[in-house]
Formats: sequence, structure tokens, C-alpha cells
Amino acid sequence: MTQPLLQAADLRGATRLTTDAVVGLASLVEAMHARIARPPWLPRLGGEVRDDERTRGLTGLVYKTVRGVTHLVGGSTEHLLGWIEMAMAEPGGSLAPRAERKAVLAALNGVLGDHLAATDNPLALSMAFRQAGRALPLDRPALRARLPQATPRLLVLLHGLCMNDLQWQRDGHDHGEALARAAGYTPVYLHYNSGLSISTNGRILAALLEQLFDAWPVPIERLALLGHSMGGLVARSAIFHSAQLRRGGLRWPARLDDLVCLGSPHLGAPLEQAGQGVDLLLGAAPYAGPLARIGRLRSAGIQDLRRGSIVGSAAEDGDGPRAAAVALPPGVRCCAVAARLGAAGRGLAGRLLGDGLVPVASALGQDPDPAHRLDFPPERQMIADDTGHLELLSSPAVSERLAAWLS
Repeated sequence: MTQPLLQAADLRGATRLTTDAVVGLASLVEAMHARIARPPWLPRLGGEVRDDERTRGLTGLVYKTVRGVTHLVGGSTEHLLGWIEMAMAEPGGSLAPRAERKAVLAALNGVLGDHLAATDNPLALSMAFRQAGRALPLDRPALRARLPQATPRLLVLLHGLCMNDLQWQRDGHDHGEALARAAGYTPVYLHYNSGLSISTNGRILAALLEQLFDAWPVPIERLALLGHSMGGLVARSAIFHSAQLRRGGLRWPARLDDLVCLGSPHLGAPLEQAGQGVDLLLGAAPYAGPLARIGRLRSAGIQDLRRGSIVGSAAEDGDGPRAAAVALPPGVRCCAVAARLGAAGRGLAGRLLGDGLVPVASALGQDPDPAHRLDFPPERQMIADDTGHLELLSSPAVSERLAAWLS
């Protein structure tokens, strides 16, 4: 029997979303399911979300029935969920989550994660360190059992908006695995609710990294943080908040050696500032595109991303003057990778468009105003040509440069 895309508990949690999000949820989830079933290259950057996206065969019949039952019972979600739970029940026990289900939940959290967390919704993701999609225990004996080959070199990878830890694997490549082979790192993948404000995720991560530091099976000789897109901003936020928490005895900040940001919008994402970038942001993240039909809902994470906010809240700041940038941490080797699309990307248009989401200047922290500029050393900057935002995850040139920087 094919494993269900969403488990009954997920659907029950979905009924507690805001009215705007609940309307058409079955069709929305079906559209994401349809995209998952398509080849990975079909959900193109900025592609329109078709209202007629439907799954086929038995799966399509299930979604059609779900919509029909919803109308039949007059929108009684509990009645509907009871029917779905029986339809998806597997004799003899529950099923482990599918990778596709995790992708859908990550996308949903990116768009509505702040609301899910504020209402204690069971769909809200909790921050955790993972390997192979499984949460890692944060006590030393259990972690030693899970990672018997753990090395003194620890690499923490942070995903971007609407994504999850499994999506570091792209086109057969994973930067974490490549750095394990090339430089002896043990990769650990952060999984978090990307709809929360970046500052909130930074504070949570600062404390969680200390637990990982304490539980690591061997003494840590080198610690590196590698963030893609929003992940780079969350890493910078965690470093900032760790200074405040250090009075409580945090040790990991003094051990941090390297910070690498791939396509992170340090100065914001201008397309989203213009009010037209969310569809691109969601369309660029696998399976997230259909969530754009929810409407004008904007999570705190998305609002922070559009302005590059890592401290405080962009939602509270509104459209007021930009706050001064948080400087790069002293004593840490900080690296930035930007990308630009196509051969024409070497011109002015390419610098402004960048990787399709983040301009080159934003990814490299280059601002004419010294108050907002980030001083990445020239030798620790890279521009990947003919490369899109998600292709940064699989670029051989980027992988080679990461190995050189982190060896």
C-alpha cells in the first residue's frame, strides 16, 4: 500500500489554521502532491501555479472524494478527518513519514509557521539536528551510539525558506557528504520552522548548539556553520544571540571557526520588497509553489527574509528606515557565495537579478552605505556563474570552493 502523503494527525492540525488558509486546503495539498509526482525540473523558477493542477488515478480519486465529502457534510472537518483517518489507516501500526510529506510540511511552515507555532498547532515544526532524516539525541551516550564514526570536525548545515534537512540532497549531490569525504567533517543537518522570525530561530539555535556541543562524542577541534539562503541569516542570528547568552556559559561560540553563506540575502530580497517576490520564493523551493494560492499571508520568516533582518522583527519595523547591519563575527572565517543566472548574468542585469531570488550584492553583503556593508574578505567571496538559487546546492564549482575554504 502506498504511504499517505499526509498523516491523519497532520490533517487534523491543518483544520486549526486561519480561515484564509483552510479554504481550499484539499486542492492546495493536491496541487503540491501533483508537483511532487512530476519530474524535479518541471516546477520552474517563477512558474505559475495552475488552478487545474490535479493528481491522477487512485490518488486523484481520493482528493476528489475528499472535496466531495467536505461539501456533503457541510464542512465538518472532524467528520472529514475521521473518514480520511480510516481510509489511510494501515493495519498493524503507523507509517514513517515520507520525504514528500516532510517537504509539504516544511513548505507549509515556511508560509504559516509563525501562526502554527503561536496556536500550538501539531503541524508546527520543532528545531532539531538530524542525519538521514532522523532526529539526533542530544546526550553523549546516545549520540555516540548513533554516530560511532563522529570526527572532531563538526559541520552544521542550515536549510532555507520552505525547505528541510533532506533537501540538501540535490541532483545526486550533498555538500555535507562531499565535505565529509574531502575534509573529514561529520555533517549534521538542522531542521527548523522557517516561518518563525529569523531572530527567534537564531535564539533557539544558539541554545541548541550548546547542547550539541556538550553531547558531541569526541572533543570538537573545528566547528563550521554552512547556511543556504535563509539558513545563512539564521546562523548569523544565532552567533549574535550567543553573545547575550554567553553569560550563561555557552562554549560553542569560542570554538566556531567558519561561517559560510550560500545565496543568503544579507541586504534583503528586492523582489519581495516590491511585493512580488513571494511567488518566486515559494516557486523556487520544491513543492512550495502551490502555497502561493493561500493569498497574501506572509510569515514572519518571509518578512524577515525580504529585508535581511536577523535581529528583531521586520514585521514590526514595517517599511521604516533600515536598521544598521549586524557585523560579521570577529575571529570567525566568514565566506559568502553569490550566483547569477546565464551567460548574460555577468552584466548589470545579472548583478541585479543574481540567482533569480537574491542579487549578487545582497549575497555578498555589498552596500554603498558602510552602516549596512558586510566585510567578507575578497578571498572568501565567490560568484557562481550560470547558477540559480537552488543550483547552489549542487554546483560542482561551489562544492570545490567549499572544500578549499573548509579544509
